[in-house]
Amino acid sequence: MTAEEARINILNLSRDQLGEWLAERGIAAYRAGQILKWIYRRQKDSFADMSDIARDVRALLPQHFRIPRLEVMALQSSADGTRKYLFGLEDGESIESVLIPERDHYTLCVSSQAGCAQNCRFCLTAKSKLRRNLAPGEILSQVRDIKNDLPAPEQLTNLVFMGMGEPLANFDNLMAALAIITDSDVGLGFAAKRVTVSTAGLVPKMLDFGRQSRVSLAVSLNAADNETRSRLMPINRKYPLETLLEACRNYPLPPGRRITFEYILIKGVNDAQEDARRLARLLQPIRCKVNLIPFNPHEGSNFERPSENTILAFQEVLLRKHYTAIIRHSKGQDISAACGQLRARIPQESNE
Repeated sequence: MTAEEARINILNLSRDQLGEWLAERGIAAYRAGQILKWIYRRQKDSFADMSDIARDVRALLPQHFRIPRLEVMALQSSADGTRKYLFGLEDGESIESVLIPERDHYTLCVSSQAGCAQNCRFCLTAKSKLRRNLAPGEILSQVRDIKNDLPAPEQLTNLVFMGMGEPLANFDNLMAALAIITDSDVGLGFAAKRVTVSTAGLVPKMLDFGRQSRVSLAVSLNAADNETRSRLMPINRKYPLETLLEACRNYPLPPGRRITFEYILIKGVNDAQEDARRLARLLQPIRCKVNLIPFNPHEGSNFERPSENTILAFQEVLLRKHYTAIIRHSKGQDISAACGQLRARIPQESNE
């Protein structure tokens, strides 16, 4: 192991963990907050820049810690302004993050794992299989680095954990990252209501997540009957709709908040008006909204996007049942950055 590799990635440490390390060396634990503020609020990459830290401490820290950035292996820009970052990790793995422009802000789609084990049939990431969980610092670096890359960093206000991986399958590292992400004192300062974590339905972790975090929950549903959902999402065989929706009914929602159900509309599979009526019955009496996402085609898939009339008819059934049902037209399709299209490969050069 090289001297560089022996130093700890400081982004993997919580405020308390860093405080304990300092206290063990006779340094006031409150200095941890000052150090993290330099890293996350002021985007500094060198301990030497931390002017309110004693000089001897500034000299000690780089002997044990480093403040790394992710390697940008590729950056693609869509015609609609979406940007897809391919990041290389220190062990040779790679992940993708997607920056999505909205009317007056940006939303960042964050990855929680390299690859994914859920094997959902409509998702390109599934073809990569699960390679490993991301460490807290690797999750945080996606946000920290892309925020630092923006001319107006304050415009990045929303985060969605809908990139590569099942976030709740990497529970401890996810929670550690979220603590820094939502820390308005020394962390990245995102409002909890503007951070959304999406799950394929990992029921045992859902209630733990609700009890330990105030960020928003989205559930990838995609079917209103067990046969169809099991065909699309193998996790349904372990946690069928009855079990999943019972967990949603018991989920500890903060006041004024709702669970988001994501429903990818696939031609001839789950897009009939009867599917919509069945979905409306299933979701009672859960406090929720429904995001309808027309399928985004990708290589190797036989699924197709429904017609616009079919999409609108499906939405109309839910609206008549008094649900909030929003059609989400995914951005970044021309660079394979849309929902279900992430795979973390270096883009091929065009011959044109």
